[in-house]
Amino acid sequence: MSSIHASFRNARPQQLADALQHARAYTLALFDCAAAAGLDAAIRVPQLRSLNPPLWELGRTAWFAEWFILREATSSHPADAEPNALLSKGDDWFDANTVPHGARWNLDLPSPGAVKTYCHEVLDRILDQLSRCGGSDTELYPYRLALAHEDMQGEAMLAALQTLGVPVPPELARDEPSWPQQSEIGFPGGTLQMGSPGGASSTQGSGFVFDNELQSHPCYVPPFRIDAALVSNAQYADFVADGGYQRRQFWSVAGNAWLMRQERSAPRYWQREAGDGSGNGFWRTMRFGHLCTLAGPEPVRHISLFEAQAYCAWAERRLPTEAEWEYAALSGHPAFRWGPLWEWTATPFEPYPGFEPGPWREYSAPHFATHQVLRGASFATPSRLGSARFRNFHLPGRDDIFAGLRTCSW
Repeated sequence: MSSIHASFRNARPQQLADALQHARAYTLALFDCAAAAGLDAAIRVPQLRSLNPPLWELGRTAWFAEWFILREATSSHPADAEPNALLSKGDDWFDANTVPHGARWNLDLPSPGAVKTYCHEVLDRILDQLSRCGGSDTELYPYRLALAHEDMQGEAMLAALQTLGVPVPPELARDEPSWPQQSEIGFPGGTLQMGSPGGASSTQGSGFVFDNELQSHPCYVPPFRIDAALVSNAQYADFVADGGYQRRQFWSVAGNAWLMRQERSAPRYWQREAGDGSGNGFWRTMRFGHLCTLAGPEPVRHISLFEAQAYCAWAERRLPTEAEWEYAALSGHPAFRWGPLWEWTATPFEPYPGFEPGPWREYSAPHFATHQVLRGASFATPSRLGSARFRNFHLPGRDDIFAGLRTCSW
């Protein structure tokens, strides 16, 4: 496996150096796509909850790495880092804990060129420091954390470019579809050891562990049957054609409220084409500013939890729990494939028993009880970040992310 694709969780110094450079090149390339579309200035970006101004996002990514690596922060608390910042106003601009979301459109940020220079300076210093770093998990933890953060921000930036309709070169979109055949797999169930061993900052020789994956604990999983593949566009189109968005009995109370606000009659970005006049129109979709024909076998994407739940109710199926999903993913069953899209589960995002926040204190704890667990990965997720134990989480109404669903039988 290439150094840049090897799992970041146990990456050694040279692997981390290669991956950090790869991640920064990707971040800068995505920013250049936004800049080419005239979106580098904050005022040109709509103020949506799902977005940050691209220039702020770029600076924040480098600042996060500087905070935890160069400034040797013991946590994300504003007082827990060394004061010797590279930018005199860096904390005032890029600390998400002290800069509210709405304020990010009104900051007197440096020019794009100056922010790029800052990004290069941070990375150069990190690589130099990493070359002299030992190999313990404790010493490598901040580098692994910074890499994971930049990889997650890269996917968020790509999703933002989709939201904004910005063209992206195919090599940056990373979208290489592989659509397995639809089938169902039965599993006998049993006791699954969920979560990962190790301390909150992964200093016990177990590699990097996110705080929400702790602590390792046994979980009994009853027998279940689960789709081998994600729900396809063609399957979801049948739900739409059967009046799925108008038949409120398929929607939860919260889902109905979301549907009323969205005024939606099909998934986000779907557009109905008239066809040949016979009444058999077809669907097209917007992908990074381009209108393209929707491929039937492709997994349906940009689906909110509410839409996933409604589809399941219509199909007389259900979403898997995150324990069922993890059981299937760790089983080694050759037919169970994951990775095209993040997958909604039936499980609210809650801490595992014995949870303690890690150094990035705001990563998990503020989102418990309000967010829902997604499992797997997406085409936009670097392979080094992928893990069958990774717990992604979003608000139920998010349909801008690269998410779909697979179902279980009752």
